Amino acid sequence: MGSAVTTTDPAKTSTASSRPGYGQLLRTRGAWTFLLPGFAARQPFAMLTISIVLLVQHTTGSYGAAGATAAVTGVSMALFAPYSGRLADRYGQRAVLLPGVLVHTVAGLTLTALALAHAPLWALFVAAVPTGASVPQVGPMVRARWGVTLKDSPLMTTAAAFESVTDELTFVFGPLLATALCTAVAPAAGLFTEAALTLVGGLLFAAQKRTQPSVSGEGHARVEHVSALRVPGVRVLIVTFLGIGSVFGGMQVSLAAFTESIGEPGLNGVLYGTFAAGNMLSGIVCGAIAWKVAPQRRLLVGYTALAVAASALWTAHSVLLLAALGLLVGMCIAPALITGYTLVESLVPAGARTEAFTWLTGAVALGQAAAVTAAGQLEDHLWGGAGFLVPMAGTVLALLTLFTLRSRLAARTASRTVARGVGHRSPVAVD
Repeated sequence: MGSAVTTTDPAKTSTASSRPGYGQLLRTRGAWTFLLPGFAARQPFAMLTISIVLLVQHTTGSYGAAGATAAVTGVSMALFAPYSGRLADRYGQRAVLLPGVLVHTVAGLTLTALALAHAPLWALFVAAVPTGASVPQVGPMVRARWGVTLKDSPLMTTAAAFESVTDELTFVFGPLLATALCTAVAPAAGLFTEAALTLVGGLLFAAQKRTQPSVSGEGHARVEHVSALRVPGVRVLIVTFLGIGSVFGGMQVSLAAFTESIGEPGLNGVLYGTFAAGNMLSGIVCGAIAWKVAPQRRLLVGYTALAVAASALWTAHSVLLLAALGLLVGMCIAPALITGYTLVESLVPAGARTEAFTWLTGAVALGQAAAVTAAGQLEDHLWGGAGFLVPMAGTVLALLTLFTLRSRLAARTASRTVARGVGHRSPVAVD
């Protein structure tokens, strides 16, 4: 059972409060012990979908089949990720990670073997279910560790930005690495590498017992366990993150189809890396700003910009224009992600945050799964580039929902509050 992380001393906290920034964040006591292994453990996450798409498209010749297989993986992950987060909140991250990385490795290698053996599509679907269900939720676990370490420090917004940058850094290297392996080495090399990195990185992260959030302990009054899904604002954020997932999924399939149509499949990783680089760069800037605008308003403005930029993707018919639009879309995603994760800190008590973060991560995966399926069908049956309509539809629908239900993102006091977990005093409003 892990112990709570020791927070920084008052002097450092005061300094961080007056000058919140990445330097102060990275000097937080104990941070590097989970940051480095956490980065290694989350790297395979960005490789999984594109590796499945490239392998299955190679063995079946259909983007529809490839997208559907990747979609089953994403749906499975979306359904099981919140349950994984709830278990981590209750029993500790290590208890969830150790069996998870082992199951994921075996399932991923099984899916690879079936694809190479030209197994029927239903068999690929069967193998895709445990592959997605066992994806280690390292990103939410790292965010939960920041929450315990920093508590109410102004550095929490910086930590949310830093984690978004870290996520996007993996989405710069992950697709590039997966595409290079699948096109230059072997179609299955991407999934083989993803499985190996998951196993090694996950085990290293799980070994950091000192920095994992504390779980139900002795000497604390037991409190009713309530799902983070009961927080109204979390449900709104889930819809918002579904739209973000539609951008990731639509871009992955459509960029692969576009680069193949022009005879330059190797450009797929470059174009997707450009998109992710825009996300990463804007995330760095977003985290360095001392925001005075309320996060709810920032989310509305940022998401509007994302929907507008995503709506222009289908008009691109050249590599340079597509790269420029992809960069712009990426720059609009990071502020929405960062603000969404920041809102979790004010909406959800500490004992339920891992679960809340995994709901959001799962929503991205579910949106991505639906998008790769829809984009694959559009690319197979309509014109080249039709798959780019998916990010437009996903973000516009999510934006309409966000504007309609924006009042639920404000922290409010209800007639009944329920604390989640053990030993946490922070209340959360529920319906």
